[in-house]
Amino acid sequence: MKKKKIKIGITGNIGSGKSVFSKLIEEQGYKVIYADELSKEILDKDKNVRKKVIELFGTNSYIKSGVNSKYIAEKVFQDYNLLKALEKILHPIVINKSEELLNHYLDVSEMVFLEAALIYEADMEKYFDYIVLITADKKIRFERKQSSSGMNADDFEKRDLMQIAEDEKKKRADFIFENNSDLNSLKQKALLLITLLKN
Repeated sequence: MKKKKIKIGITGNIGSGKSVFSKLIEEQGYKVIYADELSKEILDKDKNVRKKVIELFGTNSYIKSGVNSKYIAEKVFQDYNLLKALEKILHPIVINKSEELLNHYLDVSEMVFLEAALIYEADMEKYFDYIVLITADKKIRFERKQSSSGMNADDFEKRDLMQIAEDEKKKRADFIFENNSDLNSLKQKALLLITLLKN
């Protein structure tokens, strides 16, 4: 019998460790598409998107090297309406590109993963056979962001509040892995996921 090919979404709230988990999946030889990287590429290279973003945020939204991510992030996390306006520009294009890449990589692999913070917020569930949720205590999530990017408590809180609460996501996910411990513990969970998916 021909084995079913599967698409898996990896998500989690800010500081949960979903990107680290995704890298551990990649280390096992599986393709992971990163929605954040797709968004940045679209913001940088799509002229139509660039025009709309400049209309929305002004000329400071782009610098010589490309999109001024820091400037845009500061704006959208101060203003929910600006965030929604940016998502309206970006999400349809990111979703289309994601679906195209998922199908492309499934041609040569039995399973392919996509990491995205906003799978539930962007209503992307229907594109996946399974959703994996990475969770962590809020205090730990904040400490990770503070350590990795110097994020302060106020900025963390604003970003966290703009995502659907973990408890709600837990009701909707197919697999839930807690990431309150060390890297080795998370690696064991990544290996367990692959074993469960293969069987």
